[in-house]
Amino acid sequence: MKLIILDGYSINPGDLSWAPIEAIATFHSYDRSRQDEIVSRIGDSDGFFVSNCEISRKTMEACPNLKFIGVTATGYNHVDIEAAKELGIAVCHVPAYSTEAVAQHTFALILELTNLAGRYNAAIQAGRWYKSNDFTFNAGSLTLLDGKSLGIIGYGNIGRRVARIGEAFGMKINIYSQEREAAIKSDFITLHCPLTPETEGFINKAFISQMRDGAFLINTARGALINEQDLADALKSGKLAAAALDVISAEPPAAPHPLIGLSNCILTPHIAWMPRETRQKVINICADNLNSYLSGGNLNRIV
Repeated sequence: MKLIILDGYSINPGDLSWAPIEAIATFHSYDRSRQDEIVSRIGDSDGFFVSNCEISRKTMEACPNLKFIGVTATGYNHVDIEAAKELGIAVCHVPAYSTEAVAQHTFALILELTNLAGRYNAAIQAGRWYKSNDFTFNAGSLTLLDGKSLGIIGYGNIGRRVARIGEAFGMKINIYSQEREAAIKSDFITLHCPLTPETEGFINKAFISQMRDGAFLINTARGALINEQDLADALKSGKLAAAALDVISAEPPAAPHPLIGLSNCILTPHIAWMPRETRQKVINICADNLNSYLSGGNLNRIV
């Protein structure tokens, strides 16, 4: 079987091996592919793996040997599933591979908001400790998690894992789907819900106005859940103490972005899912999906 991956860089920038897939099929990886390169790169391949490239009906119809599409992620909204079904093309994905990684990153962001490790390190590197009159110095007030409330919006696998970690820190857990008002009034609110027409932009001026003054907002789900200008305004006014986001509505962002440059907004570039071990898991599951398909199975098949 002849296969390619259209955009392998985010999964494997060079620190992992594609060996589990190479053991099954003749395989070539492209770091990334422009939309106008996709059809020619697929060529006469029997299948391909894809992370983020848009795969349309037109693309599928232009590749007559195509039998298999492996999505190297959980979400597959960038693949025309109805077209694949009508054309008899199998589509598989990688469900629930990043639960532990995203929960860990959620608390990495929370701890950066509360313990300011990066800020203190930057102050030390700038020479402030050399000049201190005491054994320590104050570059910002720290916050204790024990006794604080954590509102969780989205209580699937990741939300539940975050809840368990929060409980270990001594936090009171408020689940939005079960106790909406308590969740909105929490000291911290963390987003783990899917992006749907109903949830798009729902963290807006009206929602923020209901939040506790001085609360913290964390988002490791989808950037478009938040109206970013409304969040920026709340951070500038002091309505919210701070925010920490791993995702924004358009990635990479276009300059100027309302949240970039704010001292009380921490941003990371959509890396919550990216520990080396997690990316290796993706490769291994992709190989398992392919093996299952070739043996007539349905492991992680969407169609």
